[in-house]
Amino acid sequence: MNELSPAEWESLCDGCGKCCLHKLEDEDSGDIHYTNVACRLLNPVTCACKDYPNRRDHVPDCVQLDAGKVDSLHWLPSTCAYRLVAAGKPLPWWHPLVSGNRDSVHQAGASVRGRCVTESRAGPLDRHIVTWPA
Repeated sequence: MNELSPAEWESLCDGCGKCCLHKLEDEDSGDIHYTNVACRLLNPVTCACKDYPNRRDHVPDCVQLDAGKVDSLHWLPSTCAYRLVAAGKPLPWWHPLVSGNRDSVHQAGASVRGRCVTESRAGPLDRHIVTWPA
């Protein structure tokens, strides 16, 4: 993965939007609890960032994924291509690099499309804990 070009690295992203959901970490156990609350920059229909090149200007704690961080980011969903490739596992059939179709992730129900709420409508995050992104 360290040898991928920037374009190849970006192509690994399947566009599911799961990493853009807010997560809560239990201070005692370190367990991660996923929510269905989308980052304010996530378009809930396209599952793409509304301002990807400048996202860190708007969301300073947005994590910049790179090959050196993937193994330590335990909150990445199990279906994340970055995790799968780092572990030597195959990409799922619905991944755009396998299917040849950018919409296959949505058609397979593997994205957050139709399953998330916006920050402005959510209220307290602890009321939005879900199990499906894992």
